[in-house]
Amino acid sequence: MKVRNILILSACALALTAVSLRIGHQAHSWLPPQAAEESRLVDDLFSFLITLGAFIFLGVTGTLMYSAIFHRAGEYDISDGPPIEGNLTLEFVWTAIPVLLVFWIAGYSYQIYEQMGIQGPMEAMHVHIPVEMQSASAAPISVSASSSTASNVLPVENIEVNAKQWAWVFRYPETGVTSTELHLPINHRIRLAMQSEDVVHGFYIPAFRVKQDIIPNRNIDFEFTPIRIGKYRLTDSEFSGTYFATMQADVVVESPEEYKKWLLEAANRKPCTAKNQAASEYTQESKQLIKSWATIAPAQAPVVNYSN
Repeated sequence: MKVRNILILSACALALTAVSLRIGHQAHSWLPPQAAEESRLVDDLFSFLITLGAFIFLGVTGTLMYSAIFHRAGEYDISDGPPIEGNLTLEFVWTAIPVLLVFWIAGYSYQIYEQMGIQGPMEAMHVHIPVEMQSASAAPISVSASSSTASNVLPVENIEVNAKQWAWVFRYPETGVTSTELHLPINHRIRLAMQSEDVVHGFYIPAFRVKQDIIPNRNIDFEFTPIRIGKYRLTDSEFSGTYFATMQADVVVESPEEYKKWLLEAANRKPCTAKNQAASEYTQESKQLIKSWATIAPAQAPVVNYSN
């Protein structure tokens, strides 16, 4: 009888594991397309959490349903249940398992966090930081093993990012081009040098799964690698003021040839004032507001070579 119960429990555990893995694998389809190398790391972590959560949820729910169906009291049975005393082994097991799971999740999450090179609060504090912790940049990602150049490091593209209420301005140092639209060459390591003119802003591209807070009076470097051609959306993930929802920009990932062609075209354009939705809305709404209301005027619209 004991062997039979062990076999049944083992079969249930295997079936539960298979279903949970299937659900975790499907979790990839719930997110935007993977447009950056870092998105694979985040999606793998998300899939892992969904798999673990599904296993626990289905296991607990299945046990409750089994108990309710096969071990319920009779219709007129109002007697007390058997006087079962505490089981020290069982209590230790159900305490140890959640603790180990928490450490497992925390360890795996921190590895992903470290590989992506996201700056935490410590980087913004005026405290002594050990040399090995001073860089906020992720380690360069090599070309995939299937490539003939697997041992080579990806070429790096340096771009300066200036955030202000409420506009994004991107500058390409090699050509001096400025733009309100972020253009990136595919399969190049992108190194952003980010600054904020006023308040805390959040650099967030959902399709890349990258998010970095930009803190005033701090130079923050951040790296990622786009791997999918297309147009994506950059948003300000922090509440940076009244019109922060308008602080968005297109992110265009293109081939290196198209990228160089765009840079050349933009460099030949005469700088002009970019369209700024926040400034337009402020001008329109300020005419309707009571003069005693406190409002924040948007920063002056940026002057750039290229504006979408």
